[in-house]
Amino acid sequence: MGLPTEVLEVIWLSLQVTTTAVFIGALIGIPAGALLGLYSFPGRRLAVTIVYTLMGLPPVLIGVIVYLLLSKYGPLGSLELLFTPEAMVIAQVVLVSPILAGLTLSAVQAKERTYSETAKSLGATPSQLVWTIVKESRKGIWAGVAAAYGRAISEVGAVMLVGGNIEHHTRVMTTAIILETRMGHYETGLYLGLVLLLISFVFNSFLMMGVLEQINAKRRKM
Repeated sequence: MGLPTEVLEVIWLSLQVTTTAVFIGALIGIPAGALLGLYSFPGRRLAVTIVYTLMGLPPVLIGVIVYLLLSKYGPLGSLELLFTPEAMVIAQVVLVSPILAGLTLSAVQAKERTYSETAKSLGATPSQLVWTIVKESRKGIWAGVAAAYGRAISEVGAVMLVGGNIEHHTRVMTTAIILETRMGHYETGLYLGLVLLLISFVFNSFLMMGVLEQINAKRRKM
């Protein structure tokens, strides 16, 4: 009877940490990506290069950086966040924000070329132009959210470093899978892996349903 409760606890914490991190990352990454995609300013090329570079940043390196920041002798050590779910959220925010920014940037740039001149010729104000382009880029932005969520919920290196894989406290699905497999509990590890896959499938299915509804609505208007 104890195993199902422990498994549910691990699944729930995984969902909490990942959903919180992706939500915060979206608040940071989507506006940043839209800004880089829509406006030209000094240093923009460097900023874009940095964003694309950070998209491929190894999760373990992120874990080390966050660990050093939150450790006892680090600049944020006084907050005592190391080996807590909050530390895991911070690591995942650092992981997903560049992904969301980079994919939003690509989506906005693709639509900007198509809609910018048309909107200007129709007398759209700058704010209306920005809103139109971002609105038309929503499918690409949602794809970025899906990619970020899948990357975050399946990540193991960073969350293990800053979370510590502590039972009933910071153990999530990915770290539990490693632990159960090392202990020879292959069935439990496989079960958690299937749950992880199912969550990703359900999340992407909801996003796909939303995208299809938008496409059908646009077709009906035509």
